Amino acid sequence: MSNPFVRIVEPLDPKQPLKKFFNLSKLEDARYARLPFSIRVLLEAAIRNCDEFLVKTGDVENILNWKVMQHKNVEVPFKPARVILQDFTGVPAVVDFAAMRDVVKKLGGDPEKINPICPADLVIDHSIQVDFSRRSDSLQKNQDLEFERNKERFEFLKWGSQAFRNMRIIPPGSGIIHQVNLEYLARVMMDQDGYYYPDSVVGTDSHTTMIDGLGVLGWGVGGIEAEAVMLGQPISMVLPEVVGYKLLGNPQPLVTSTDIVLTITKHLRQVGVVGKFVEFFGPGVAQLSIADRATIANMCPEYGATAAYFPVDDISIEYLIQTGRDKEKVMYTKRYLEAVGMLRDFKSTSQDPDFTQVVELDLHTVVPCCSGPKRPQDKVAVSDMKKDFDACLGAKQGFKGFQIAPDRHNSTVKFNFEGCDFELAHGSVVIAAITSCTNTSNPSVMLGAGLLAKKAVEAGLTVKPYIKTSLSPGSGVVTYYLRESGVMSYLSQLGFDVVGYGCMTCIGNSGPLPESVVEAITQGNLVAVGVLSGNRNFEGRVHPNTRANYLASPPLVIAYAIAGTVRIDFEKEPLGINASGKKIFLKDIWPTRNEIQAVERQFVIPGMFKEVYQKIETVNESWNALDAPSDKLYTWNPKSTYIKSPPFFDGLTLALQTPKTIEDAYVLLSFGDSVTTDHISPAGNIARNSPAARYLTSRGLTPREFNSYGSRRGNDAVMARGTFANIRLVNKFIDKQGPQTVHFPSGETLDVFDAAERYKQAGHPLIVLAGKEYGAGSSRDWAAKGPFLLGIKAVLAESYERIHRSNLVGMGVIPLQYLPGEDAGTLGLTGRERYTIIIPEKLKPQMNIQIKLDTGKSFHAIMRFDTDVELTYFHNGGILNYMIRKMAS
Repeated sequence: MSNPFVRIVEPLDPKQPLKKFFNLSKLEDARYARLPFSIRVLLEAAIRNCDEFLVKTGDVENILNWKVMQHKNVEVPFKPARVILQDFTGVPAVVDFAAMRDVVKKLGGDPEKINPICPADLVIDHSIQVDFSRRSDSLQKNQDLEFERNKERFEFLKWGSQAFRNMRIIPPGSGIIHQVNLEYLARVMMDQDGYYYPDSVVGTDSHTTMIDGLGVLGWGVGGIEAEAVMLGQPISMVLPEVVGYKLLGNPQPLVTSTDIVLTITKHLRQVGVVGKFVEFFGPGVAQLSIADRATIANMCPEYGATAAYFPVDDISIEYLIQTGRDKEKVMYTKRYLEAVGMLRDFKSTSQDPDFTQVVELDLHTVVPCCSGPKRPQDKVAVSDMKKDFDACLGAKQGFKGFQIAPDRHNSTVKFNFEGCDFELAHGSVVIAAITSCTNTSNPSVMLGAGLLAKKAVEAGLTVKPYIKTSLSPGSGVVTYYLRESGVMSYLSQLGFDVVGYGCMTCIGNSGPLPESVVEAITQGNLVAVGVLSGNRNFEGRVHPNTRANYLASPPLVIAYAIAGTVRIDFEKEPLGINASGKKIFLKDIWPTRNEIQAVERQFVIPGMFKEVYQKIETVNESWNALDAPSDKLYTWNPKSTYIKSPPFFDGLTLALQTPKTIEDAYVLLSFGDSVTTDHISPAGNIARNSPAARYLTSRGLTPREFNSYGSRRGNDAVMARGTFANIRLVNKFIDKQGPQTVHFPSGETLDVFDAAERYKQAGHPLIVLAGKEYGAGSSRDWAAKGPFLLGIKAVLAESYERIHRSNLVGMGVIPLQYLPGEDAGTLGLTGRERYTIIIPEKLKPQMNIQIKLDTGKSFHAIMRFDTDVELTYFHNGGILNYMIRKMAS
């Protein structure tokens, strides 16, 4: 081999001379032992892949010299071991691959070169919705509807699994991507092509970081970037700073892992970890199970870090055995990690590496809490929930305010449901969902919920019938141990029947609320509430009619469902009064940590994992029965409203086009802070009065057949119309929430898509103005593809979420950033000006460029192409164009 580090290759076991590894201890470099464990994974990958072309000796030296180079904005390549996708992001990736094959063939290349080189797993978990709940056949009915709506998408994915090598599909009904990754797909150590090396992964879902809890370095990337990785390109990344997060002490008996992660989320948001790795250490880590660590790592995007890494220790090794992994492979995994200095002992300080910064949390200080009503970092102690919600009611419209007039705070609306009269008020719970891999992967909180349900039923408590309750486990293992431990029937009695195996309410697939409930909410302009054990609660995400949404542990989800409101002080007020007239308080039914652990030890066993996962790829009969074409090139169906060849590559030639100055651009939209990818490209319901609905209607579909935006990401015509279609969009040009803007040449207020079309027809380029954290939230490639198709050439913001900036780069949209201390306000920008963005001939990473206004004013901004590789993508018109030219030449 031509690798300059071949000298440190040796067999791990002399009895298996063909199974080798790069022994990093043979580098004999004192800097290695001081590196954070997460950086050691980057180093091993650079050494193993060093070819002096994509990965150079200088890159290895920069990583080894991390302590010095971390502050110098140094670019390093990283080749992850594998890629993971879910179906909302996986369908557009396979569509892009199919279209790229067509273009490569047209340009005279071999279309089969467009094929995953890096192993990829695609888990179908985003399509199922909570259409039915609170009935024994909810699961079957929801799954039947899922296939009815998505048959065409599923056939296309099945074609992809056959047409492309190295791509495995995990069928619908199997579980949630990150839980399946944790319990089944993750290796911890790879054994491939004769080499052992650390498992690592990038995924097209921001919560890919969950796997960091097992010691597998992973994070979310844009779908566009993931496609390049699948085709063998390394990720180009700035060598990150690493914040050491020291955990001390033991959690209090009533505290759950959800409370810990919500506390950490708020803390790290305050510390500021955007673009950095967080690595956990200290004796407190040893008190946390892998499920607890995975919960903490899962919410990494919510505290803004790139990765949230827990190095592998003996508890990680034990987890591999517990979840049914092969014992001999696990033995070799431990042996390998010991050999390369990557096995951690959290109780020993002698292994503590250097960190950029160290922050601490005493686990004993964590109290039961929720987060909301609109952001995951807005932690609220359970003891403060009542007064905090009341304060939010009257506060100015914002992250912690609904601006309800004081005389309306105690408004109520009577309504009838199934022949009985009920009453709704501000704070009434209308959705209560045990959902999301964040929590359903954790037996302690799931069994805690089950035990609380058992005690609640035995105490005579019930949940009001109009509240939409649901349980959507992240894998079949959860159902198995809930059933075996005897708590499932009690969950069902409170309305928490299994409704499906997928993300469901957490991603906005919460399904419809009863019409009488919606009418009551609308009539009273009520701030109704959703309570969910998820990881995101941005406005408009969970359900259009729940303006307040709180993240909570599964036991608390049940508690608030029983109470029927979040305006309750659990310490002073009863959850309810049973048939005997006795007041039942939350403390009366809350299970202790010892109770939960005893049940967990007895019922969460390796045999369950083996039984569920050994048949995961074949157990879904509906999937098995799908008939998919076998051709290597996809035959596009012009009648399809789900799968369509995208226009991204129209007119592409092998010759590069020189980037030109953007002249006299109009501002399509002007935003404040924290515009999320949910605002830019919603995943949920398609509103009946939207441009996307008008398009689908013109193709002969009825509203019942619209499905969701997320399910239609294989069709650019729908997705372009769905861009900025969130009903909670706040555009400074419009005096109310909604997906509209002003078309300045005519002065008309139009739907965003319709305005963009008018600009495009007149030949006018467009830009977007934004505040801080533009593109926060899910790693949604359509949040970049959609603006590209609308004709948006650049975004000018105060700051960007990491993945979204990368996605904009990948589509050739210029991410511009105000100079420090400047923003639209300080520069006096109204957004009604026209903008000329000067693109110099010679570009450099993060260079300042000039922007001229038609008013005669000019200013400078930073062009956020952070690396030379990103500039190469820009010169090609985006990363996919670059890959096509590379494959076709």
